[in-house]
Amino acid sequence: MTLPLEGITVIAVEQAVAAPFCSSRLADAGARVIKIERPEGDFARGYDAFAKGQSSYFVWLNRGKESVVVDLATEAGRKELEALIASADVLLQNLKPGAMDKLGFARERLRRDYPRLICCTISGYGDDGPYANRKAYDLLIQAESGLASITGGPESASRVGLSIVDIATGATAHAAILEALIGRSVSGKGADIRISMFDVMADWLTVPLLSAEAGKSPQRLGLAHPSIAPYGVFRSKDGKDILISIQNEREWKKLCADVMGQPALPDDPRLANMVERVRNRQHTDSIVGAAFATMTRDALLERLDKADIAFAEVNSMDDLAKHPHLRRIEVDSPNGKLAYPAPAAIVVGEPRSYGAVPAIGDHKPGLPSATRKG
Repeated sequence: MTLPLEGITVIAVEQAVAAPFCSSRLADAGARVIKIERPEGDFARGYDAFAKGQSSYFVWLNRGKESVVVDLATEAGRKELEALIASADVLLQNLKPGAMDKLGFARERLRRDYPRLICCTISGYGDDGPYANRKAYDLLIQAESGLASITGGPESASRVGLSIVDIATGATAHAAILEALIGRSVSGKGADIRISMFDVMADWLTVPLLSAEAGKSPQRLGLAHPSIAPYGVFRSKDGKDILISIQNEREWKKLCADVMGQPALPDDPRLANMVERVRNRQHTDSIVGAAFATMTRDALLERLDKADIAFAEVNSMDDLAKHPHLRRIEVDSPNGKLAYPAPAAIVVGEPRSYGAVPAIGDHKPGLPSATRKG
């Protein structure tokens, strides 16, 4: 089976999460991704040892790639990278701002010498502005962008429980590179793409930002919704947390009548519509909470399902590990086969297999002659 990006070569001067997320998706689609590693390897190889003694981050984000060790501090190493770039379709990098320029790989020069090359640069704050030279990591941008201020419960701001800034930035880079490849197929010209982590999060935070600018700064509500009620977690008689979402008046009436057995509740002026239920959130939630506390988890789920109410259980990672909807893929790694969640996109009729996680310096023959083998 031919994959969509077969014949495309990507040089990834990358580390950590954002750029590797992007390039792993390009590799999944058939691109040849050559990961440039320093002699000691991408520092993400040492983040943890949860995947058969290997970093969980690294095995997740580097499947299907080749690893080439290049010491960019040496002239020979820089010549090696130049030869690789000369044969590539895409150059993806997330080194600190200005690092590639100092090494002789200014994007303006590369675009001039290789006009079909698509360059994608990931940084914390972009190329200019007062914060351009700041170091930027996922949690720092969660804080700086204001994301942490609207995450968590009333008592304190909180980190989102995964590297959301890095992942969002990698996904943005992936989409931008695919757009550029489509554009190049028409114009024959490459592209110079610049993506900052701060810009990505600011974009994603448009709704809470506009709310704040309208005088309605979002409040931290934990597992609740700022503009919908009831929309939150309620506990069953046997201590199980169940999250429900009531989006309209029809659903509210169904919840009252068919789940809680209180069909007259919508007649209460404090509960008569969404605006009033949000204004009287404490009253709304106390009534729902009291009703849920009289029923077991199994009984509640049966009633909610029958009434066609949107709900979810508040699961742990242990629950996810055995979840009936969890799809997994299997990949090879230096320490053996690993199974972990599958990429979300399913192309009907075109099942995919996924490449191995490389050891440091593990690559196929066929690199440009200026590069060393190993």
